[in-house]
Amino acid sequence: MRSADITRTTAETEISVSVNLDGTGLYDVKTGVGFFDHMMDQLARHALIDITLRAKGDLHVDDHHTVEDCGIALGQAIARALGDKKGIRRYGHFVLAMDDAQVSCALDLSARPFLIWDVAFPTAKIGTFDTELVREFFQALATHGGITLHVTRLHGINSHHIAEAAFKSVARALRMAVEPDPRMAGVLPSTKGAL
Repeated sequence: MRSADITRTTAETEISVSVNLDGTGLYDVKTGVGFFDHMMDQLARHALIDITLRAKGDLHVDDHHTVEDCGIALGQAIARALGDKKGIRRYGHFVLAMDDAQVSCALDLSARPFLIWDVAFPTAKIGTFDTELVREFFQALATHGGITLHVTRLHGINSHHIAEAAFKSVARALRMAVEPDPRMAGVLPSTKGAL
């Protein structure tokens, strides 16, 4: 089973995350940031990655440290669970429509982290949640997961729908990339001999 547990403790947050890449999309997420919990539930369900996540952060300051540090810990857990990456598909892509919103994602589990983020939000907040934190989460996930990640908003007028479409499109692309490729069993998906 490809799984991992990560604990991250700083002066700003205490994070624990467990992932199972061969799961069924079960989620148990409690970060104290309601909208973010909803997005993490979507990520787990649509990636078919079981995620248990607990976070205690300095929410009296704002949600930034909690959201960013969850991205760091989740990225580290995914990278650890992938192990040597032999036999995976490596690449994933998905274009997801959600009502007015359409968001595309393409990613590579390359160990070369890079984020291209072309997702504008029409509002600064979704309820009490800062929309700029969506990018911060994916930057942390890409950096610490070793993921080349491209996310683009194609359409959208509702910030909630745009954010949710972004999480779901990344989830579906991630699902594709981590899946074992039956034609590449035990083979590293690279001509370099290393990822």
